[in-house]
Amino acid sequence: MASDRTDRRAPDLSAPNEGSIESVLQENRLFYPSEEFSRTAHVKNLDNYHNLYVRAKADPAAFWDDLAQQELEWFEPWEQTLVWNPPEAQWFKGGKLNITHNCLDRHLTDERRNKPAIIWEGEPGDSRVLTYAQLHREVCLFANGLKKLGITKGDVVGIYMPMVPEAAIAMLACARIGAPHSVVFGGFSAEALRDRLNDGQAKLVITADGGWRKDAIVELKTQVDQALENNAAPSVENVLVVQRTRQTIPMQPGRDHWWHDLRQTVPPSCPAEPMDSEDPLFILYTSGSTGKPKGVVHTTGGTTSTPTSQRSGFLTYKKTISTGVPPMWVGLPATATSSTGRCPTEPHR
Repeated sequence: MASDRTDRRAPDLSAPNEGSIESVLQENRLFYPSEEFSRTAHVKNLDNYHNLYVRAKADPAAFWDDLAQQELEWFEPWEQTLVWNPPEAQWFKGGKLNITHNCLDRHLTDERRNKPAIIWEGEPGDSRVLTYAQLHREVCLFANGLKKLGITKGDVVGIYMPMVPEAAIAMLACARIGAPHSVVFGGFSAEALRDRLNDGQAKLVITADGGWRKDAIVELKTQVDQALENNAAPSVENVLVVQRTRQTIPMQPGRDHWWHDLRQTVPPSCPAEPMDSEDPLFILYTSGSTGKPKGVVHTTGGTTSTPTSQRSGFLTYKKTISTGVPPMWVGLPATATSSTGRCPTEPHR
């Protein structure tokens, strides 16, 4: 594409007819990327994008098959790309992989291990940078901490956290050992948290003493205590607490555990559990604003494969930028076809 070109066609702002409403929301200008940007992009121009679209539309299974082979590392190959019995879709049947191996381990063999994987700044102005190697170590420590608290493959873990790196670390740690996680928004009430814990039969809750929102402390641990009081969520056996806001909070002996203490007792190495493509990865609930919250179980293979296409469609720039940060995902989006919509209380396949 030509560099630094701007189509200077302006919206028609001629005087409106009497009685009509004048609008300046119509924007017709086009801004083209520079030649350097296009040259280093995954999708270099509109023709490239159109070709991807045509391929995906013509044979979706073959399109995803190619991407999954090219972009992901699998422990065992799949027998069939797609088994489609509406409304059930099984992607990469028989294949085995682990999302954390693809997010972390495969980036530790070259110079990327020392590049930032997470750049974070908190509301009070504190900040942290974790390289791929450091993030891998933190995830392994957290995974071993979960194991020490009795979490095994298939156990559901509730996550009720502020916006801190440990939220992402907790999700990756769960995925590393094959424990489906259920993230509950930290602004939800104790009742909303309890409903989701009970529906998913969560065995453990990961939370923090509190989080910062609009210069005020949101007391998350207090909400967890209220959700669990009087044995209202009987499946929950332990609560793992990350120290964030450092106010005094009650800790129930035998049930509540500080993460900064537990991490001192576990090793920093944890192999990634081979997961079947159709094994549950996480449960995501609807907001509940129009009725009882509904949990959608996202499976491992389909969810892991989705960012391979979104990297091409949205993360177009592949050159390392001036800060030394490579393209990365903090959250992994999923499409409807990469999920199995079923009640979390059904037996896992």
